[in-house]
Formats: sequence, structure tokens, C-alpha cells
Amino acid sequence: MPCASGSLLTKIWKSFQEFKEIGIIKELKTKVFAAQASGCSPISTAIKQGTDIIRPVKPNTIAKSLAIGNPADGYYATKAVKESNGYGEDVSDYEIVEAIKLLARTEGIFSETAGGVTVAVAKKLIESSKIGRDEVTVLCITGNGLKTQEALNGKIISPHYIKPNMASFEEVLNKIQNTKRKMHDLGL
Repeated sequence: MPCASGSLLTKIWKSFQEFKEIGIIKELKTKVFAAQASGCSPISTAIKQGTDIIRPVKPNTIAKSLAIGNPADGYYATKAVKESNGYGEDVSDYEIVEAIKLLARTEGIFSETAGGVTVAVAKKLIESSKIGRDEVTVLCITGNGLKTQEALNGKIISPHYIKPNMASFEEVLNKIQNTKRKMHDLGL
């Protein structure tokens, strides 16, 4: 889960505990993982250091929606991660942008920067075997990319503008296909 104040993570963990308590699930095997941007990672830093002491930081990241340097529920988030045998990780702004692009390219989902954090952290945790490649894993993609378009300025190709008619659509589609053919011919 993306972590700003830590509240989302703690509430999701609480819901799983309540599901077990009322009998909806028999055994609680769920692990929760905290995802933060490296430019503002007081929760994941505490988790990696094995402490519940949250040291405030001055945010410096493109993931503005997660940039809470002194998270109100940070202590409780670290506690939930520890109770669930999960982990916390953080990723660079570059990794965030690459994850936004990956999610858009593979799933057709245009996420805000918090979603990029979540995808990039999941990738990192899978590569380090903290999340098993065959485990059922749910990523919380919490916001639309239209909220944080500025994070992608200069990092993606310009959008194609299509007039509301088939001729315009077909013209743009042909341009895209021709560009792809040229790139393929060049070995790119």
C-alpha cells in the first residue's frame, strides 16, 4: 500500500483482523507492505531499520500525495507491517515514473505518482523475494494520473490530439503505425 500518513495501511490491516475475528476468514495469512518514495520515506526507513521510531523528514519527491514527512500513523503502520510479517520499501522518482509507464503500457491504467510508488515497490519486493513471484498480491492503486501529469513532463511522448471524427482518428493511427515501423526497421 502507498503510505503517506500510514492510515490506509493500518485500516486495511485492521479490516483483515476483523474478518478473522468474525469468521469471514479462518486463518490470517495476509502480509501488508508499506510503499513510499525515497524522497519521503520515514515509515519504510523505520521498518528497514527494525524500529517503530518515526524520524520526520523534509519531503523531496514527485509523489506529492505521499509526501508527509511526519506521518501521524507512522508508528501504527510500522506495527501493522511487523505484525503481518510484511516489509517496507521505497523507490526513487525515476522508478516511480517508470512504474507509471509500465502500468499504463501493460494494464491500461494511468496512475498518479502514488500508484507508481506502489508498483515500483512491489517490483522491488518481488525481485528481492520479500514477495513471492507466485503469491497472490494486491496493489492499491489509489489515484488517477490526471492528478499528477506534471510528474511525467519530458518523460513521455506527447499525446496525440484527435478531432472527433473517423478521418482524424485514422490519420493519427497511421502516423503511429508508421513511426512504429520506422523504429522497428532501425532496430529500436
